[in-house]
Amino acid sequence: MLATATAATTNVIFSFAEHDGEYADTDLETDSAGNIYGTTVLGGDFGGGTVFQLSPTPNGWMHTVLYSFTGGADGGEPYKGVTLDREGNLYGTAVTGGSGSCEGGCGVVYKLTRSGGTWAQTVIYAFTGGDDGSGPGARVTVDRRGNVYGMAPTGGAYSLGTIYQLHPVPSGAWIFQVIHAFTGGADRATGSAGRMILRHGRLYGAATAGGTYGSGVVFELTTRGDFRTIYSFQGQPDGSFPYGALLFDRSGNIYGTTYYGGT
Repeated sequence: MLATATAATTNVIFSFAEHDGEYADTDLETDSAGNIYGTTVLGGDFGGGTVFQLSPTPNGWMHTVLYSFTGGADGGEPYKGVTLDREGNLYGTAVTGGSGSCEGGCGVVYKLTRSGGTWAQTVIYAFTGGDDGSGPGARVTVDRRGNVYGMAPTGGAYSLGTIYQLHPVPSGAWIFQVIHAFTGGADRATGSAGRMILRHGRLYGAATAGGTYGSGVVFELTTRGDFRTIYSFQGQPDGSFPYGALLFDRSGNIYGTTYYGGT
């Protein structure tokens, strides 16, 4: 007996207009109430992108812009979404804006804090384009202690990107530290725009280029900065330019996607 295939259907829960935001190149985050959070790279009140929330209601989904970026000191072009911490704060990155030596700014890491029915945005770090990196287009990872980890695809000591940590202190300030600068040499990799996963005290991520075959790598990094390449892509048949976040299953297997390559 032949099985009957079931047709897949798509239910559009929201369509963006310019004032809502444009170019939603974003991962999505959900909270315990079923709200969905994400970012748009452009659009909003000032054209610099938005952080948005989609909330389920009996009559469908309600869209709310939580913050509109100006493209100035607060940042601009927020890619890849936001990360929710245990207190309900949102963290993310913006590729441009802020300060530094880059044209249009070197990008920022920001925090959104809810107070009543409004959200306040705070820049917790503005990149300079020097040894700290630039253009941080990746979603960040937050650990149980409130440390924020992320990746910048450019800049750094070797101009190939960095992996960084931001540590909160009681005064409300944040201490920034580069825990790995991509060299293209021993690590044979360059920075990426994908979110890293924190598992058993180690960070796992993908670098879009470099590796033994020049097609990118998956790596493991301790929070002390010990770097290890787990896999180097060959381009064919396994793919090249690994892009986006990784996933672990319960058995410890890693899943991801590549932008190019394959059979």
